Amino acid sequence: MKVFIALSVLLATACASPVGDYQHYQTTPVPIVKFDHQQNHDGSYQYAYETGNGISAHESGYVKNAGVKDAEIQVAQGYYSYTGPDGHPITVHYTADENGFRAEGDHLPTPPPLPKEIADVWAKIASQPQQQQQQQYYDQNNHQQQYYNKAY
Repeated sequence: MKVFIALSVLLATACASPVGDYQHYQTTPVPIVKFDHQQNHDGSYQYAYETGNGISAHESGYVKNAGVKDAEIQVAQGYYSYTGPDGHPITVHYTADENGFRAEGDHLPTPPPLPKEIADVWAKIASQPQQQQQQQYYDQNNHQQQYYNKAY
């Protein structure tokens, strides 16, 4: 038993030892070139900053439906910009409100176009009157109800 404990301690010590030398990177502080901030009593705000390495951001926001219980919404819109790893500038414009966070930028992927056949089907479905669809649903359910209630 003592041998088992000694081997367990030896194994735990070996597993806990450092693997190798870690590289220490020296970073130089990035200066903040510009910083503006305003906070108003009505809940609206605005800020903007720019750093020495080309990062910049601007945002403004306000409270929509202020004072209306269960309907107050914080709305924010702005942009941020930086230089990507490939050297190209990246700029993202965004809005955040009751519809969620929506971002736009030239570098963001876009969905492929909808195939014509699917677009035609969607158009046909949209052109059908809602009442006709409800009537078809009722007829199908009524038919099933009659089928299951038949006395044999």
